[in-house]
Amino acid sequence: MHKILLIIFFLLGWGHYALSQYDGSGADEISRFRAGSMWFFTGFRPAIPEKVRKYDRLIFDLSYNDWVGDLEPFKNKWNSIGLNTSLMFDIPISKGNTVSFGTGLSHSLFRVNTMNHSFAPDPTENFTVYSSSSNANNLKSSFLCGNTISIPLEFRFRTKGWKHFKFHLGGKIGYQLNMYTRSVSEGQNGRMILKDHNFADVQRLIYSAHFRIGIRNWALFGSYNLNSLFSNDNSPNLNLLQMGLSISLF
Repeated sequence: MHKILLIIFFLLGWGHYALSQYDGSGADEISRFRAGSMWFFTGFRPAIPEKVRKYDRLIFDLSYNDWVGDLEPFKNKWNSIGLNTSLMFDIPISKGNTVSFGTGLSHSLFRVNTMNHSFAPDPTENFTVYSSSSNANNLKSSFLCGNTISIPLEFRFRTKGWKHFKFHLGGKIGYQLNMYTRSVSEGQNGRMILKDHNFADVQRLIYSAHFRIGIRNWALFGSYNLNSLFSNDNSPNLNLLQMGLSISLF
């Protein structure tokens, strides 16, 4: 019986310690916990007290997708939504990690609702055509979609403390895995979904610049592709533009 009581008291005491939140008091005090949604988790071993806090290692960017170039921006529908997922290393540069360098691996999905227009590969030449849809009356939606894998590189600036202000400035070097159109139309035979992956002039190597500005886990996000989506000079000259909200979970 005494052993059972000792075990219960031990578990209660350990649980209180494990769930005790760092109060952020003291500008020079170093947290024993990690940031983000895993603030209370220190792994299988106790955290080293002297270890500097690290932030923004798992980031999701939910963005509205648009473009700049031959077509005017802010003409696409609101549901042109994309998602970037970045797994990053936070490498401290300054004492207290107020300045750091971030790098890792990132995946990006963009979807642009092109309304009653569509992109299509030219049947005889290696370029892409952007035109009004021939079945615009029956067309319900038309999306241009793409997936990219890239290496992000960014400098991170933040103030001291738990609820810190932060600013990230950087870019990505990546590879366009695919690009395709997805159109949905209503006809006499019901709903029809068509996908077209046959774009011969997809710009495979991509460069982009981005920023984040916010407080602790939340930030406003913006990104701009420095080169066009298509490589042929006869294709539309369009640079991808993304704006949205970032959340750092770890």
